Amino acid sequence: MVSAETARNAVGIIGNVISFGLFLSPVPTFYRICKKKDVQEFQPYPYVATVLNCLFWIFYGLPIIKPDSILVVTINSVGLVLELIYLSIFCFFDRQNKGRKKVSLGLLGEVIFMAAIVAITLLAFHTHEKRILFVGVFCDIFNILMYASPLTIVKKVVTTKSVEFMPLYLSLANFLNGCVWTAYALIKFDIFILVSNGLGAFFGLLQLVLYAFYYKSTPKHGGKEVNPSEMQLPVSDTASRV
Repeated sequence: MVSAETARNAVGIIGNVISFGLFLSPVPTFYRICKKKDVQEFQPYPYVATVLNCLFWIFYGLPIIKPDSILVVTINSVGLVLELIYLSIFCFFDRQNKGRKKVSLGLLGEVIFMAAIVAITLLAFHTHEKRILFVGVFCDIFNILMYASPLTIVKKVVTTKSVEFMPLYLSLANFLNGCVWTAYALIKFDIFILVSNGLGAFFGLLQLVLYAFYYKSTPKHGGKEVNPSEMQLPVSDTASRV
């Protein structure tokens, strides 16, 4: 019989694979930036925001906060590196230098904020339970915001009766990712991973239902739908996925 710990590790590995795919979802966007040698109208905010989200989950998964959470640390460490690569590419091709200032100030603010959270956690809370509660609340807030961010397009979908700007594969990946990490949290109960990913699975399902409902009424362009990789992806395309 498979032990709970073995099952949890197996589910966590699957979650890592899906999350890695989500972290790679902005690649088409940055391929276009490199090809055009210009950031055009793309914005750095989603990637700056995801850096902070990754930092929080890495901190949460450390033994000093939440023991036995190495899979949470590994995938968010990979995600952090990828986000910094994306931001480096953005800054390199930002001809007008406006984006570079935004990225620099954003990252500086995040480092200061994160340093303050780390200091408060280590100095004010001296048990795992209290540290998990304090850090976990921040993790859930940012993760829920990232999961919910694609829902900002719902009004446009309903108004235009078109899913032209709702990428199917991203919505599907969000749903699957939320389900896998929810299962991970249930095997060895973790309320903070459960809450944000349970809601993430629900938000992903809602997007899929909308896509199915409005797919037939979506106008075609030259017989083909608009390629979602040719537009600015929402914040959650790079969201930390745990």
